[in-house]
Amino acid sequence: MKLTSSAFDHNQKIPVVYTCDGQKINPPLAISGVPKEAKSLALIVEDPDAPTGTFVHWIVWNIDPETLEIPEGSVPEKSQEGLNGAGKEGYVGPCPPTGQHRYFFTLYALDTTLGLNGQAKREDLDAAMQGHITAQATLVGVYRR
Repeated sequence: MKLTSSAFDHNQKIPVVYTCDGQKINPPLAISGVPKEAKSLALIVEDPDAPTGTFVHWIVWNIDPETLEIPEGSVPEKSQEGLNGAGKEGYVGPCPPTGQHRYFFTLYALDTTLGLNGQAKREDLDAAMQGHITAQATLVGVYRR
């Protein structure tokens, strides 16, 4: 399985438009090679370099496994977003307080759909995915203010 973006290459700079210094919208993502047995996909976007520990920028699950792209500024149809590190549903753009940070966009193929609601946090998603991950792919972008 592979996750890419037309906006930035792996380990390269995330364009300003997708950060707190721009429009604060999610970058476009392209998905390929999803296993045939996948019943859904889940996406976690996080910054492990945040000063208070890993900061969650976006969690989305129950993405249709036939999805080939997530356009910029959009949420996949019929999927569910959960709470980010700011305690709000949806995407929050990169906004490092100091230095350059890494942003991990990790896509998971799951052998089930998840019964979580929009109040779910990263920990809830991790627990629900336990034992159901059949493949995963990661795209890393970097950003410095």
